[in-house]
Amino acid sequence: MKKKFGLAALLLGFVLLAVGCGNLEVPITAENKTGIWESYFVYPLSWLVKEVAVFFNNNYGLSIIIVTILIRILILPLMIKQTKSSKAMQALQPHMKELREKYSAKDQKTQQKLQQETMKLFQEHNVNPLAGCLPIFVQMPILFAFYHAIIRTGEIAEHSFLWFSLGAPDPFYILPLVAGATTFIQQKMMMIENNPQMKALLYIMPIMIIAFAAFFPSALALYWVVGNIFMIVQTYFITGPNVGKVAGAKTGGAKKK
Repeated sequence: MKKKFGLAALLLGFVLLAVGCGNLEVPITAENKTGIWESYFVYPLSWLVKEVAVFFNNNYGLSIIIVTILIRILILPLMIKQTKSSKAMQALQPHMKELREKYSAKDQKTQQKLQQETMKLFQEHNVNPLAGCLPIFVQMPILFAFYHAIIRTGEIAEHSFLWFSLGAPDPFYILPLVAGATTFIQQKMMMIENNPQMKALLYIMPIMIIAFAAFFPSALALYWVVGNIFMIVQTYFITGPNVGKVAGAKTGGAKKK
């Protein structure tokens, strides 16, 4: 429990750090890009958004959608690895629960035995509990660079898409609500049904996304929505509609035995 919330706090801290890095008020151009972050991450993505927009008659909304999908396809192998790792870990939850119940005593010897049996369980099923974390940290620089590219590409703020201006918050709050809803669905698909400790995060993250999207430029909210929808479709085809149901079903099967 503490480790999961610790990881969530670490990821949130990394988000805040990345969002705060650099001067978001200064447009990113070929002339003013400085350092590795701006030269090799932010500017290339900004350039790509502008080039795709020009190809589609300066439709920057459509450009953001296309570039978001391209980025998601680029990091798809990492996401597949992460999703499969999560699926494998969730499938082992019933066995891990049995071990925790068997070695429930708090003394050091018992807890050491619990750790040994848990590692043995991972080895028997060829599961690496840390495998799902590495892809997250690898993809973060790309995703945050795209965030910076959207914010710092001046041409985006000058255009509109559908009912909203890309440089201003959605006046009807439709995008923030869709961003929150898709975040909830994505997390729900990956959550273990019999794990009440993680239910708080299931509701906290969508609320945070709605709050951010309500004040940030709609271009960023559009990016979140498209990315979430891509993740939902990806998760469905890799693991089915709900990985947690698999773990839950196995738990039920174990009880029947």
